[in-house]
Amino acid sequence: MLDSRRKFIRQSAIAAAGTYLGTMGLSAKSYGNIIGANDRVRVGVVGFSDRFKDSLLPSFLNHHKELNFDIVAVSDLWNYRRGLGVEHLKSKFGHDITACRNNDELYGLKDIDAVIVSTADFQHATHCAEGVNNKCDVYCEKPFAETMEDARMALKAVKASKQIVQIGSQRRSGNNYMAAERFIKEGKFGNITMVELSWNVNQPGRWRRPDLVAKLKQEDTDWKRFLINRPFEEWDPRKYLEYRLFWPYSSGMPGQWMSHQIDTVHWFTDLKHPRSVVANGGIYQWKDGRRNWDTTTAVFDYGKANDPSNGFQVIFTSRMHNGDESPAEIYYANGGELNLNTNMVSPKGGLSAKAAAAMHMQPNLLPEMKLTDNTEKVAASANTGGDKLTSAHMRNWMECVRSRKQTNAPVEAGYYHSIANIMTNAAARTGKKATFDEKTQEVMVDGKVFKY
Repeated sequence: MLDSRRKFIRQSAIAAAGTYLGTMGLSAKSYGNIIGANDRVRVGVVGFSDRFKDSLLPSFLNHHKELNFDIVAVSDLWNYRRGLGVEHLKSKFGHDITACRNNDELYGLKDIDAVIVSTADFQHATHCAEGVNNKCDVYCEKPFAETMEDARMALKAVKASKQIVQIGSQRRSGNNYMAAERFIKEGKFGNITMVELSWNVNQPGRWRRPDLVAKLKQEDTDWKRFLINRPFEEWDPRKYLEYRLFWPYSSGMPGQWMSHQIDTVHWFTDLKHPRSVVANGGIYQWKDGRRNWDTTTAVFDYGKANDPSNGFQVIFTSRMHNGDESPAEIYYANGGELNLNTNMVSPKGGLSAKAAAAMHMQPNLLPEMKLTDNTEKVAASANTGGDKLTSAHMRNWMECVRSRKQTNAPVEAGYYHSIANIMTNAAARTGKKATFDEKTQEVMVDGKVFKY
């Protein structure tokens, strides 16, 4: 029954493919006209994480009744979180939730149409590939991958499937970001000369889970399955629950924060990845055994390959010991700036008449204007409640599952932000410039492939 329904939807989508070439989500009226729209989409949760509970689930709940989606199962390796997931989801949906000890059990249910992946950073690519290989549509949290091997594997799996995949780069569903993309691509901004990205916090408990770590016992989970393809290490509950602090389970700042921001650079310019990256930083404040830095500065060179006559610089800075978590993204041109914190284009810093006259040039000043009246940005805390961007992004995925059209953040977006993340990680860990080999699709340092 399920297979025939999927086949019917796919055939209907192929027949109407020309109708769904746009990138915006469908209205409630339009999705209701799609054949198969009355069939309930049954969703499984892969990883009952804080990110899922506090952000993805509220976003899902904003739209699930209207779009006829339901969550029916949860997979989590740890029996404690699995139990919490079942009880929490039962309270939200008012029906039983199937508890699965692992993803084999989840896909063994045979009636799952889609999954939401919100597991550890290094697991996303594998879990995304598992989903599409089991003919499920996937909402996959970023970072898409932390190694090129994983990124290539998952990209290949998705491209070989007919499944709908949304990467959790939620800026791509924000009205102000969409307006910025149009403004730049229409040539109104001029050539980008520099981009400044920053993400600063002062939260001692960020990525730390000491109370939860104390609850976790090895016999209550599956350490070997958790590690997937990472080098074996002896059991460590901190690496299991505080994985963002420990390479190779996470790259930390590049994977968690920079991946969102660098994705806008790729999106606005249609450049796939940096030409090169250098990075520096260290653990200056939080001497808690972590492997990943608490302070990072990365400098990127972007532009056409092998053509130094064009391009621009991107700087990403992040610190975890001073900041108010107000991520900044400012694009600069000779005529001014485009600021995605203020949602404004302005002539600030542009070429004034006086400065231009000294060189017998014409002034170059952008107009002052709002990108859109709807300013949307990341919520003050990364895990607070279905903020506008995440809610819009989740809705886009749900509508695309219905229509079988491309999502706002397709798998390629994840693949290319992963390249930038891995290049940054390679530069940070070697202290040398990292580049990307287009032929082999490998990150290179000193002519060698970057590995663990």
